[in-house]
Amino acid sequence: MTAVRDVVEKSKAGARLTEEEALTLFERASLPELGEGAHAVRTRLHPEEFCTYIVDRNINYTNTCITYCKFCAFYRPPGHPEEYTLTKEAMGRKIEETKALGGVQILLQGGHHPYLKLDWYEDMLRFMKTFDIHVHGFSPSEIQHFAVLNRMSVRDVIARLRAAGLDSIPGGGGEILVDRVREAISPLKIKSDAWLEVMEEAHGLGMKTTATMMYGHVETLAERVEHLRRLREQQDRSLARGNGGGYTAFICWSLQPDNTEMAGTPKTGGTEYLRTLAVSRMYLDNFPNLQSSWVTQGDKVGQLALLYGANDMGSTMLEENVVSQAGATFRMTEATIRRVIEDLGYAPRRRNMYYQVLES
Repeated sequence: MTAVRDVVEKSKAGARLTEEEALTLFERASLPELGEGAHAVRTRLHPEEFCTYIVDRNINYTNTCITYCKFCAFYRPPGHPEEYTLTKEAMGRKIEETKALGGVQILLQGGHHPYLKLDWYEDMLRFMKTFDIHVHGFSPSEIQHFAVLNRMSVRDVIARLRAAGLDSIPGGGGEILVDRVREAISPLKIKSDAWLEVMEEAHGLGMKTTATMMYGHVETLAERVEHLRRLREQQDRSLARGNGGGYTAFICWSLQPDNTEMAGTPKTGGTEYLRTLAVSRMYLDNFPNLQSSWVTQGDKVGQLALLYGANDMGSTMLEENVVSQAGATFRMTEATIRRVIEDLGYAPRRRNMYYQVLES
């Protein structure tokens, strides 16, 4: 049986962990051991005495969706009295408010709208770019939906969106990249290979993306490791191309089941979050950054994440509509984020999506 201490020391030394070793950490390591290993990796990758965050806003351009994921409280089916699609005027006001608060990015995501064609999205992107702001938009499942609806290849869809103004792609809809799990919680959404295909094509075009994991529902610990394995292998391929494409960061968070079809699922707490974050930091040796998920965990656990592998506090979330409708109501102002960082002895620094520091 592999000893936990051996695995922790191997990670601290900078060696790549196997799937078996990652599973050993999940199953048998204590929280202090995980924190020791993950913080050593974080410190090796980020010896600087600062911690970053980004000022941005989530804009959900539509809540109309035909995927009906069991864990989602945000979507509305076509024809529902609460469905909406934002006008350009509404989008413009949100972007202007964001820029006035120092925001540098819009995280743009919506539902799988059954009727909007690709030219609608291209027009939206061109309009958004008139405000000179970074557009981090469309989850892989949305892009696959566009490809099907417009009878196009994924690569061509991404190329056209990029030409219209899309700068980078967020890792939404990753959940767990194991088809057994996806079949159970989101049977109408794309499967694992299709999610990864979008990222493969985007990286091949030289684009930056992020990766996520939503855990704490029907997955096993081994399936969490399988999710991480597939991301790490893809990042290896992307970095080997040398064209600038690849993942900038990994973000994990727990299922927020309130107001969803999975409302009876027991919530996992802060300990399980820190365990998952720490194992991810030790295993994902080719991911430069890990974000704290304070939006789902709150400021105290979000702060502790900086001692369990995270080097970034994520977004100020000037607007957030998805996890909040599923019961996560944590909010932090930029001033609070900066204080949380400073209380741990780090200097807070604003960044952009490429993790370039925007202040001295």
